[in-house]
Amino acid sequence: MSDLYDNVPGGSLKLKGSSGVPNKIKKKKKKTKKDKEKLKSYAKDLINDDSTINPIRVVTKTEAELKFEEIQRKRLDEKVEKAARKSHKERVAELNRKLEEMTEHYDIPKVGPG
Repeated sequence: MSDLYDNVPGGSLKLKGSSGVPNKIKKKKKKTKKDKEKLKSYAKDLINDDSTINPIRVVTKTEAELKFEEIQRKRLDEKVEKAARKSHKERVAELNRKLEEMTEHYDIPKVGPG
């Protein structure tokens, strides 16, 4: 029975990528006063520059795109107006009228042999 386990290596499992020696922890560099002052002055410059420059809006759409959007807006307005004209009661009455006019599948007689 012990012959079966003679070929098995002993010891703990070795994981991939680990060399067995723990990595040294690197210390973070502290920011010096000069660095902090530079960051503050840079931030102030950005704030001052933003207030003096007005953003310029550039239209990048073609005439066809602008025309298309205008037509879409008009159609949407018409749709809203059409929906606003009828009350809920009128819409329900119209739906009921349409349903009454429709033929029912069991009312249609079979045509043909059989």
